[in-house]
Amino acid sequence: MFYRFRNIVQFIVFIIIAFIAFRVDQPSIFVDDLQLMVNHSLVWQEDDLLYQEIVEKSPDHEEEPQDAYIDRVWKKTPGRNGLIVNVEKSYEKMKQKGIYDEALLVYEQVSPRITLADLPPAPIYRGHPEKDMVAFLINVSWGTEHIPTILKTLKDHSVRATFFIEGKWAQEHAHIVKMIDEQGHLIGNHAYNHPDMNHLSEQDIHDQIQQTNQIIKAIIEKTPTYFAPPSGSYNDRVVEIAHELNMETILWTVDTIDWKNPSVSVMIDRVINNIHSGAMILMHPTTPVANGLDVMIKEIKDKGYRISTIDSLLSDDR
Repeated sequence: MFYRFRNIVQFIVFIIIAFIAFRVDQPSIFVDDLQLMVNHSLVWQEDDLLYQEIVEKSPDHEEEPQDAYIDRVWKKTPGRNGLIVNVEKSYEKMKQKGIYDEALLVYEQVSPRITLADLPPAPIYRGHPEKDMVAFLINVSWGTEHIPTILKTLKDHSVRATFFIEGKWAQEHAHIVKMIDEQGHLIGNHAYNHPDMNHLSEQDIHDQIQQTNQIIKAIIEKTPTYFAPPSGSYNDRVVEIAHELNMETILWTVDTIDWKNPSVSVMIDRVINNIHSGAMILMHPTTPVANGLDVMIKEIKDKGYRISTIDSLLSDDR
């Protein structure tokens, strides 16, 4: 239909031009009006060509969405939104210049067919391997004295982190838990009293997670949806029970090993040398982290990575 209409307009333009050419004896005002119509028609044709160029070139800039999947090594892995060109919005931006400009293309994200929520229970070690974002996982069951310094550094850099908090510690430091939440950080579950989850009965696994959820909800009025097993120790039933409680089990790909009290430079080198797209970086409220977080954030950003919370990292958003 569109092309038939375009052909009709082009035919009319041709007739008008022919009419002008052979009827030069018509009053000048009539000829001027016809000429103006011709000029508008030619502009329309140029715009039409620009629109068609955007349509023709759009597929070269679009990407298919990628489904979430379970990797043999890295287990549950989030999907990634695809990209399509919004032709209408791109055209509106380009027609002001009148020429095709790739930099002015307007994109929309397209969701994958399969998301993390569609996958069976499995631990999560990383975000999507093509997503230039990383997440700080700060496991808290001690190191209270370092948390104010860590929070200040995160605030100075406008960085949000994920704090996995032990239930017993949360009971004793409710005001700090509330402060962490109020500063925009995400709070996860780190079991009640730092047990080895791999050696607990099913009932004890459930109680460790559920009791901590109840404590945290009583403090911040939010129920955690992410569980980090202490020391990274887990088995299939731990992951399945967490899943039954509507929680994902979180591990990591980059470890600061700050609990060994390395120098700040050694800790930062370890992180920077191992960082990658989708990395989940484990740390604790320790002296090396309190002293080195400022430089670590700067160097991570210098490498082109965004730093955010687990929920942002694991979303399908690009």
